Amino acid sequence: MQTYDVIVIGAGAVGKNAADRAARTGLSVAVVEAELVGGECSYWACIPSKTLLRPGAARAAARATPGVADPGPLDAAAVLAWRDEMTGEGDDSGQVKWLELAGIALVRGHGRLVEERTVEVTPEPGVADDGGTHLLHARCAVIVATGSAPVLPPVPGLVAANPWTSREATAVETVPESLVVIGGGVVGCEMATVYSDLGTRVTLLARRGLLGGAERFAGDAVADTLREAGVDVRFGTEATEVSRPEVGGPVTVTVQDGRGTQEVTAAELLVATGRRPRTGDVGLDSVGLATDAPLGTDDSMAVLGAATAAGGRPWLFACGDVTGRAATTHQGKYEARVAGDVVATLYGPDNGAAEMRPAPERSWTRYAASADHGARTQVVFTRPQVAWVGPTEAEARAAGLPVRAVAYDLSAVSGAGVTSPDYAGRAQVLVDTEREVLLGATFVGPDAGEMLHAATIAVVGEVPLGRLWHAVPAFPTVSEVWLRFAEEYGL
Repeated sequence: MQTYDVIVIGAGAVGKNAADRAARTGLSVAVVEAELVGGECSYWACIPSKTLLRPGAARAAARATPGVADPGPLDAAAVLAWRDEMTGEGDDSGQVKWLELAGIALVRGHGRLVEERTVEVTPEPGVADDGGTHLLHARCAVIVATGSAPVLPPVPGLVAANPWTSREATAVETVPESLVVIGGGVVGCEMATVYSDLGTRVTLLARRGLLGGAERFAGDAVADTLREAGVDVRFGTEATEVSRPEVGGPVTVTVQDGRGTQEVTAAELLVATGRRPRTGDVGLDSVGLATDAPLGTDDSMAVLGAATAAGGRPWLFACGDVTGRAATTHQGKYEARVAGDVVATLYGPDNGAAEMRPAPERSWTRYAASADHGARTQVVFTRPQVAWVGPTEAEARAAGLPVRAVAYDLSAVSGAGVTSPDYAGRAQVLVDTEREVLLGATFVGPDAGEMLHAATIAVVGEVPLGRLWHAVPAFPTVSEVWLRFAEEYGL
């Protein structure tokens, strides 16, 4: 039995942030990781996917700029090599070193709760471990940051066909000649963009439109660009059967749509139909919690339904995808900072008496994770990029909010014309007409993600429009659209 003040299960980007914040006040912290330190984001999701997307975006920008020679096709081998460099080629020694410098212990293996504040760690086959099965005890708190896993829909033949998920799609060594993508969400749209850029013949199958969590005009813009790039985008489709007679051979997807039953055959199949929180083998049942649902939390990131420790303080916390609150790395890291700060505030550096002291009288509610309710942010690195914060117009109206949408054509601002004569984009803000503050915003266009944070600050800070009018945008930039929003609203 090894004892620490805090144990974090999961050493991805989220778990590392939680561990770091808890450790800053002197609490001893250990993180348990079954795979690579850095997790999904570093090796199979955010970093590799955005690295793979960048060369195509740069080529498109060059082609849209007068006087710049057409760079021609991408060098697939060079693109994949850059991806390998950015992901450390699967070597997590740099991130392990960061833990060491932060004074955080790393325990290799699969961590699961076996009782209150006790974590059993077992070695994972094929992964380095720390000496077999052993127990860790937390004097103060356990933080669960186990992320999420891809979901494969129950389509006959799908599992046997050995389809790609996001992991395989971002880790390929050879670019396939053709690819079928099932799913029109973020992963499906981004990977359709990547492989189309690399010369793959791509078919994208979606039940409805693209990017269902964004404004409809955003998904429509991405669909138009994909089609212009040669992607066969099909809406209203449902995969009913998958067949792959030979291992490594072509795969055939039987599709039902408005025209009847059809077949689509390709070299590879990517399934991007969603993810589920990793709660199934974390030992939640040992502390009286469900194992088949997201790990619900309050805004301090304390797990709902978990018993409290001595002194009436919560001992079990969760953050990131496993909570089901917001499935992005940046929002998960935000929740992790909240969880780590709350644990540090509740338990403090007085380790020897941590289990005896009552909960501190000073308030720690200032750490409440509220931004992942009404001010969640998302950037999709397709062409055009799509970035938004807060609810869509439909979501706001469904919630009964007094909302007015103010939209503007981004190509009409001077900064757009300077960027490219073919610049195309659209921006929209949602205004609470009673309080006259922003509820949300959406940007669609080149580098739209870089425009988002100004809107995020306005939404989170509830900046009055009358005051926002005095925030003068620089000329000539695309951000001048903020002045146009004010004018359109009537200020």
